[in-house]
Amino acid sequence: MIYKRVVRVGIVTAVAVLGSCSQAPSNKVGTPEMRAALFDTIMARTERRAAWSPIKNETLGFDPVQAMLALREEVVSAETEESLYYAIAKLSHARRDRHLDLSLVPGGLELADSAGLNVLGADDPDAGQAPVRVFPNYALDGPEYFVGDLAPGADGGALPQVGDRVTAVNGIPIALWESEATAFTRHSTVIGLKWKIAEMMTTGTASYPPSMRADGISLTVRSGDGEERTFRLKVHPTESLVWQGTGEPTYDGLELVHETVTYDLFVDDARRVVVLVWTGFRETMIEDVDDLMEIAQERGLLDYAMIVDVTRSGGGSRGAYAVQRLQGKPFKTTFGNLRISDVTKPFVEDRRAAFARRELTDGGVPETMDDGTWLMEWLEEDVLPALERGDAYTNNVPFKSAHAPKDSDGVLEPASVHFLGPFAVISGPSGGSHLDQFIHQVVDNDLGPVVGMPPGGYSNTWEWEEVLTFPGTDQPVVAFMWNIGHTITPGGEIAEGNPAEIDEWIPLSADNVENYYAMLLEAALRHLGVTKR
Repeated sequence: MIYKRVVRVGIVTAVAVLGSCSQAPSNKVGTPEMRAALFDTIMARTERRAAWSPIKNETLGFDPVQAMLALREEVVSAETEESLYYAIAKLSHARRDRHLDLSLVPGGLELADSAGLNVLGADDPDAGQAPVRVFPNYALDGPEYFVGDLAPGADGGALPQVGDRVTAVNGIPIALWESEATAFTRHSTVIGLKWKIAEMMTTGTASYPPSMRADGISLTVRSGDGEERTFRLKVHPTESLVWQGTGEPTYDGLELVHETVTYDLFVDDARRVVVLVWTGFRETMIEDVDDLMEIAQERGLLDYAMIVDVTRSGGGSRGAYAVQRLQGKPFKTTFGNLRISDVTKPFVEDRRAAFARRELTDGGVPETMDDGTWLMEWLEEDVLPALERGDAYTNNVPFKSAHAPKDSDGVLEPASVHFLGPFAVISGPSGGSHLDQFIHQVVDNDLGPVVGMPPGGYSNTWEWEEVLTFPGTDQPVVAFMWNIGHTITPGGEIAEGNPAEIDEWIPLSADNVENYYAMLLEAALRHLGVTKR
């Protein structure tokens, strides 16, 4: 069994501090008039900049602008730093965009408890974790969650059992908990929302207001015999917990051949199958994929069936490099664009400066396979002219021009050395972003079957982040983000809030959690026509 913690990553953001200064307010929450002006400023900038996804809004049945406007009084009436922070958090999350978060900023709003919240210019703090993990029961409708994994011994006391149904969190009945948590949970799809809510039930995060939290974590569960018990759980440093691994990717009987931060490589020589447990498209992905191809040639694996398990994968960049080597068909990559607005010019200037420093990166990962020339040609030759014309959006080009220039049709050929056997993917709702793009490339190009559950359904090109100040002052409040561009799937649709349709839906549930990955593997093999041993 291999369990890895996937570190949260986001799209690269351009950062600015806007707001002219005159006189700071007497305190950090300002006056009702100042908060009203702040709200109106956020709304005006949002309507100018946001790259809305109509398909997401229709699927979720809401209007993001109206959802934000409904929170005006809550922002204006907030009289403490805590209440103002959480009111702005609800305002941000009302857009239902998994990428968009708030950050605390020096001199801005302060909270008595900020565990796990973003702090501009600092590493994300560890919110800590109780020795219990909870998963959604995707086989049932409604607010259904269950205990999915344990770290025995961490608390030195009794723990619930795997499969126990969660009935309350911190004394709040589960239906009410889910309803209240939704307003403070970044999400782009319902399937992704449920995964994140389950994850946050047993973390010490301050993403939820104090009214939803307690001293430690209280979890009320009902076992199979109907008995209900409440467990008070301590929060521990995340890396200190040793998990049983229930519900995590595990492939008993397969040989673990190689481990990297990008994947774990398992081999089944009897059935001539390779399984990659993939964890992200991050800094060393290129080198790790190159190592994979060397091992495959040395061991004679290239004609084996390839199954990629992305159920615990995060995002990143340059995923088409992997697709060119994991299977043998030509494919069309994803495309992307930018919303034309008041931040287009400063965004291009930011990219121009990063290009000069050779630092065109996405969360620390290089954005492009070339030196960035393709991307800069598009920004200079297409984006800036679109700004001058007053276009609503730029043209669509291969995503960030990472693998092809702006005039390309986006069709990529397999690498000279690639896997030759049939190809399949095991998917789940834990991650998204570049992972969503990976799945869309597989599904839209018919590269192979995808089984399990769709990914989290969130992807865009870039975001813009700036420090908000009370208008007319130099008093910072928080850093706020906007989605300023669309990812376009190979099929020509907006990707945000629009996960690919997979071939076989296999929901995780309390009944199958302990043999879930065996089920997924057999389903993938069945689709590939690989017989059992």
